[in-house]
Amino acid sequence: MTVSVLLADDQGLVRAGFSALIAAEDGLEVCAEVADGAAAVAAAREHRPDVVLMDVRMPVMDGLEATAAITADPALAGVKVIVLTTFELDDYVFGALRAGAAGFLLKDVEPADLLRAVRVVAAGDALLHPRVTRRLIAAFAARSDAEPLVRPAALDELTERELEVLVLVARGRSNAEIADDLVISPLTAKTHVSRILMKLGARDRTQLVVTAYEAGVVVPGA
Repeated sequence: MTVSVLLADDQGLVRAGFSALIAAEDGLEVCAEVADGAAAVAAAREHRPDVVLMDVRMPVMDGLEATAAITADPALAGVKVIVLTTFELDDYVFGALRAGAAGFLLKDVEPADLLRAVRVVAAGDALLHPRVTRRLIAAFAARSDAEPLVRPAALDELTERELEVLVLVARGRSNAEIADDLVISPLTAKTHVSRILMKLGARDRTQLVVTAYEAGVVVPGA
């Protein structure tokens, strides 16, 4: 099965580089290239790609608006968005996750890591590297305009064990690491994460992190 990728970036050289890299990889193809967010949304609706590589800063409509538009469209439920950012844009990273992105990459990502990310997200997994998660947490903690804590009623449906797992997910732990921490099997850890996703109505692991911090289940720095 070939994974189709939509490239959305206003820098032609960046698009050309990513396009050449993806085109040279077996099982991956570029279905379209666009230079602004509005065009990205239109292209997603036309081509229905498996993955969109979305830059944040683009004309007409920025990447976060475009990401939100794509993830909110029921007809595009199968389209996953990876937002491209830098460590200097941590606030944008948080906004991207809230907008429904399946993950994010640094714009200076190594070619092998980019290709792996596309495959991981296309397979339905979230891309949330612990190193970047720590930066995200720090950015959230430093936000002076952070909204008041909102605890979703669905959190009360989680078992004590599921709350423990949610805390570990929010701290950037992988399923294997969660299994080690709680002395359970990786399959059991994966099952817990799946149930938490279902109970909280979250699209993926990245949204669990956002929910945990916004609800105060995990406190930055604690």
